Amino acid sequence: MEKHKKTGLFFGSFNPIHTGHLVIAEYMATRTDLEQVWLVVSPRNPLKKKSSLANDYDRLHLARLATEDNPKLHVSDIEFSLPVPSYTIDTLIHLREKYPDRQFVLIMGGDNLCTLPKWKNYDILLRDYQIYVYNRPGYADCPFRDHPSVRFFDAPLMDISATFIRRSIRDGLSIRYLVPDKVREEIAKSGLYRK
Repeated sequence: MEKHKKTGLFFGSFNPIHTGHLVIAEYMATRTDLEQVWLVVSPRNPLKKKSSLANDYDRLHLARLATEDNPKLHVSDIEFSLPVPSYTIDTLIHLREKYPDRQFVLIMGGDNLCTLPKWKNYDILLRDYQIYVYNRPGYADCPFRDHPSVRFFDAPLMDISATFIRRSIRDGLSIRYLVPDKVREEIAKSGLYRK
């Protein structure tokens, strides 16, 4: 039987995708036992304030532009076809059915690990999936720190937020080096985030 391809899932709104996201994804794809990392673009959460989130397909397009020349990174729109709001456990079940040859691993920050008990069926997540956590300062004492499904990694973290980038665009300030050049050029061309 063929060994399952180990695939990391990095969920986010990627609004827009930036260098901080890409550094973590690249670290996990090249310095762990993962064969590939999939960036799963989350659709707009109906409970979130609509104004701050760019159109689902614009965010997806930017993420694809940012990763198109990297065979270790893949952008997925799987959640676009699932009921909203999307719960991680439901997405995982769907992915497992669709890609039986892959073994999926969750990638998350230490802050997310601390909130895991609030997630739908979090006990099943811990039972059935490995979770690769990138350390975040101040989140060392999470309840699941020593859980056998959880592994910690010291990926380099960049203090870049999508909010800061969106504000910079609105204010007409440079976002060079905060996002890949292709993403910067597309944002400039399309007028995204300008309002």
